[in-house]
Amino acid sequence: MTTIDPHSPVPKYFQLRAILLDLIESAELPVDAPIPSERELCVRYRLSRMTVRQGVDQLVSEGRLYRVPGKGTFVARPKIEMPLRLVSFTEDMLARGLRPGAVDLDRRTVPADARLARIFDVEPGTQIHVIERLRTADGEPMALERAHILASLAPDLLDRRLADRSLYGVLEAVYGLVFDAGDQTIDASLADAADARHLQIARGSAVLLLQRRSYTGGVCAELGVSTYRADRYQIHTALGNPPPHS
Repeated sequence: MTTIDPHSPVPKYFQLRAILLDLIESAELPVDAPIPSERELCVRYRLSRMTVRQGVDQLVSEGRLYRVPGKGTFVARPKIEMPLRLVSFTEDMLARGLRPGAVDLDRRTVPADARLARIFDVEPGTQIHVIERLRTADGEPMALERAHILASLAPDLLDRRLADRSLYGVLEAVYGLVFDAGDQTIDASLADAADARHLQIARGSAVLLLQRRSYTGGVCAELGVSTYRADRYQIHTALGNPPPHS
């Protein structure tokens, strides 16, 4: 059994965090399993209750554990890595073995204001389709998507069934729109009351705000503004050293 080293320069609470994290990642503590009580952890690792609580609090704040009042602390589901490539939500979830879903919230056509006109490089007043959907994975709310699409490229899009379908798939199959380039920005924010209600999280919870422009043949055809649950997503990217200058 892994023990706490009282002579280590690493704080005891952080050593406990590492022990619990190892149990989680090795599946000795599976998803939704309860972790040992604070009393058990105190006795097992010869720690004070304050130290145990600090270590457990750290994992709760990281989204690796969650608390249920009156019942205990449990192992949270692992976070999903945010895709940093041009891929639809449906494709991404299917690749992970999850069942994607989409719930229609609103759809309308609006004249482009100055900002949208600048983004799409069109005249103000140009018609833009706006489609708002709640995206789910295995029935769990994951993200709110607000897609803005040039109406001229998909004239009758709002008349088509989009629930539980890939929007990118419909655009390709029906209108021949294939996105071949894009750019994306990600910001941190807090969920307002409306978004929190749809995502089934507490108001003020951390969320990730994504803004993505998708292009086809050099033309910006879609602006996607999405709100993702930060407790279910993390960002991962590979890093490397640049080659030395000759």
